Amino acid sequence: MEPSTMTLANLRQRYEDVRARIASAAERSGRTGREIVLVAVTKTAEPDQIRELMRLGHQDFGENRVQQLVQRAAIIDEWLQRHRTMSHTAEARSAGDELLGDGPTGSGAPPSARWHMIGHLQRNKARKVIETCRLIHSVDNLRVAEEIQAIAVKRDKPVDVLLQVNCSGERQKFGCAVPAAIHLAEQIETMLHVRLRGLMTMAAYSDKAEDSRPTFGRLFELFEEIRDSGAVSPHFNILSMGMSNDFEVAIEEGANLVRVGSAIFGESADGASNPDDDAEDDA
Repeated sequence: MEPSTMTLANLRQRYEDVRARIASAAERSGRTGREIVLVAVTKTAEPDQIRELMRLGHQDFGENRVQQLVQRAAIIDEWLQRHRTMSHTAEARSAGDELLGDGPTGSGAPPSARWHMIGHLQRNKARKVIETCRLIHSVDNLRVAEEIQAIAVKRDKPVDVLLQVNCSGERQKFGCAVPAAIHLAEQIETMLHVRLRGLMTMAAYSDKAEDSRPTFGRLFELFEEIRDSGAVSPHFNILSMGMSNDFEVAIEEGANLVRVGSAIFGESADGASNPDDDAEDDA
């Protein structure tokens, strides 16, 4: 279904269906749906669709490319400034409020959007991302972390990041190797203005969600190993894994943040298969 042909009623139904599937998967893992952060990946979304989710109280949105991230964030911010008196949004606190802060405004207006950078990040794009994002999911090497630190020092404000780990072993995937993850996490932890919040991975794309389970299980083991090592702070509490095709398996394997695009907004305009964060940032 193309974004341009999806009615807002259909969008709301798809969104509620995803939320229900998240709740069911969380229950199977001994948790509740309120403990899982849903990042709605807006790669195929129209601005009115993003606004509709915000009217429903949704805050967390993700983008793969820096330019599109900055443009969408500006459009939504302008809309929010013009609609602060709107009164039909949910005021209940969500898992994202607990993990990331910036909860409901209490004014009856749609909450501010929290933007997530989920695609590959190049060093020369880091400043734009830092100015826009609440959480960067894709730090996978020391040089990128050092660039973020240098920018954050000048802003005198810490930047929250996730360490991206390549648990699937695919050569075309970004992410640090599993054996290097603990050492890299320790290095990032020494940076005063980069706050390591957890780990992120992408499983190999498959039509069968179960194929992703070993990848997600490996990241959960690594997450526990790093957390139990004492090398990271209590802020290390986010496990980002799972997309439209496998987010339920990811939750069952311990994810507390999932990145879902096409299951909410539909496929890309050409009808092609559309993994939620397969697109990487352009040079």
